[in-house]
Amino acid sequence: MESINAIKWLRHTGIIEGISSLLLFFVAMPLKYMANKPEAVSIVGMAHGVLFIIYVIALARAAMVLQRPVGWSAKIFVAAIIPFGPFLIESGLRREQEALSGSTSK
Repeated sequence: MESINAIKWLRHTGIIEGISSLLLFFVAMPLKYMANKPEAVSIVGMAHGVLFIIYVIALARAAMVLQRPVGWSAKIFVAAIIPFGPFLIESGLRREQEALSGSTSK
């Protein structure tokens, strides 16, 4: 059960972190440079930074609980840095969660 919670937490924080990244790139930064609103980047950037740290903590927890190799963690970490990355790996993480759910229900 702990393994399912760990990967579920990783998936959810990944989606939220990915959304914050898109808000930073496509809302806050244009507001800063096109509308002379630098506070948009300050606010959204701070939120994104906090969410990124939470995501890395969720990744470390999931890697330990699921006993995944370093390469698994590295792939997910790199995806968090790339715009749209968390959304690209979401389906793989969902499949892992479903496989874990299926193995615990048997």
